[in-house]
Amino acid sequence: MTTLAGFAGTHGLALTKFAYVLCGDRGLAEDLVQDTYLSLYRRYGDALPVDAPVAYARRAIVNAFVSRGRRRSSRELATAQLPERAIEMTTPDEQDAMWRTLATLPDRQRTVLVLRYYVDLPDEQIAAVIGASLGTVRSLASRAFATLRDHPALNPTVEDER
Repeated sequence: MTTLAGFAGTHGLALTKFAYVLCGDRGLAEDLVQDTYLSLYRRYGDALPVDAPVAYARRAIVNAFVSRGRRRSSRELATAQLPERAIEMTTPDEQDAMWRTLATLPDRQRTVLVLRYYVDLPDEQIAAVIGASLGTVRSLASRAFATLRDHPALNPTVEDER
């Protein structure tokens, strides 16, 4: 059985990084992790009888993040143009644009992408973490990719030749 203090000391940084990638805001990420510790303490006290406390904490972080997002409206941007080719991220400015664009996705779509590509979970586990069906996970990922493909910040600009 793991103690909460030992768990926080061992996994705190990784959970905070996970929360940051999920929400894109350092303060909010720290708040999500602290809220997770508080809920773990309220539920179990100092001893954690959970078999997989990291997975449990990730799910609690995702649930808290999605709950906060339900109070906001969607910030999804739609365009009618599709890129001609894939864009390679080579400069820090382009990478920064990708992070900013990822932050514009609705919370559940961003959560699916973070769990898939940052945590490297398969779709079945993502479905379990966010409490959705496998089809919903795939649909959220598809819509997220469509939004990212269409986002003007990720499309190269072509200057008019005059």
